[in-house]
Amino acid sequence: MNWAPLLLSLKVAVLAMVLALVAGTALAVVLDWRRLPGRELFYSIVVAPMILPPTVLGYYLLVALGTESALGRAWESVTGSTIVFSFTGAVIAAAVGSLPLVVRSVRIGLESVDPNLKNAARTLGAGPVRVLFTVVLPLAAPAIFAGAMLAFARSLGDYGITQMVAGQMIDGTETASIHVMNALYGGREEEARNMSIATTIVGVTLLYASNVVLHRFSKGVHV
Repeated sequence: MNWAPLLLSLKVAVLAMVLALVAGTALAVVLDWRRLPGRELFYSIVVAPMILPPTVLGYYLLVALGTESALGRAWESVTGSTIVFSFTGAVIAAAVGSLPLVVRSVRIGLESVDPNLKNAARTLGAGPVRVLFTVVLPLAAPAIFAGAMLAFARSLGDYGITQMVAGQMIDGTETASIHVMNALYGGREEEARNMSIATTIVGVTLLYASNVVLHRFSKGVHV
């Protein structure tokens, strides 16, 4: 079995998870501010990638990051390479697809933190930033971890957005999901089956771990 596609997908998934975790946690913190104007509309826009077709998301990313865009030109002038049809493009595509999962999970965690604990910290003289990093985020850590695992699993199996933004090949190698499709269409059913099984085992294991964490977290919240 050719392990290169799975290894490439794992690399993309790790970096996409980190990117989605940082951006998703920041967005969830902003959304936790109840006085934010248009908060629910903003939340709907953030989680829209969950229901939009991958081709639509891929199109938006191509427009935003392509060589004709300001971001694309700026990136190329600094790095000498393009964002689209590259490893970087694959990471961004996977991160965008998994971002809503992180935001939803972290937002649930933040909203589950007892307000009395935050008020007590403020009474003791802690500022908003200190309360966030010493009280709120540590208490929401299980939900943040679960969001990270969901993002990793989602990034590992991304197909549509990655194919549109990064293309069929990244430095001569396909991602696992693209490899399965190409192997199946190429009549290499054994390759498609083996890669599908390997990807499924990794994905299900991560989803199981995240579900266990979320279950324990929900039990702790209701104690």
